[in-house]
Amino acid sequence: MDYRRYKPEDFDALYAIEESCFQPPLRFGRRYMRWLADAPNSATWIAEGAGVMAGFAIVEWTPSIRGLSAYIQTIELLSAYRGQGVGRELLQRIEGSARAAGASTLWLHVDATNQAAIQLYASHGFLAVGEEKNYYASGRDALIYRKALTEQVQD
Repeated sequence: MDYRRYKPEDFDALYAIEESCFQPPLRFGRRYMRWLADAPNSATWIAEGAGVMAGFAIVEWTPSIRGLSAYIQTIELLSAYRGQGVGRELLQRIEGSARAAGASTLWLHVDATNQAAIQLYASHGFLAVGEEKNYYASGRDALIYRKALTEQVQD
């Protein structure tokens, strides 16, 4: 598997994965997804093998009262590539991009029933810090996970 940064000509293949992974109303719209992938305050990583896009991940960073904060917008894989370490590598890549941008924290929402994703984030040092009821849809709750990317200085 090869990993590289997103290029605008990747968008159609990237959005095809979005359509494969999510059904309305849970799917990002094309315009919003393109905006995320192209935003100057984000990084989009592509995983591909044998000329086929297997998955992608997007992280976005914004200023906050405690410095720069990064948010994992999405990590998506075609079903044939799940369980092979591709998601793990994409997570490492977007975390590296968030660190390089100067983010002090990285956070995300994850479907409370998505045990594979929850296990992935926990194994990478993310801690559960909250829950948001009906985040994805009525009856579909999200857990909120956070990871410090910089050491906090104690007085």
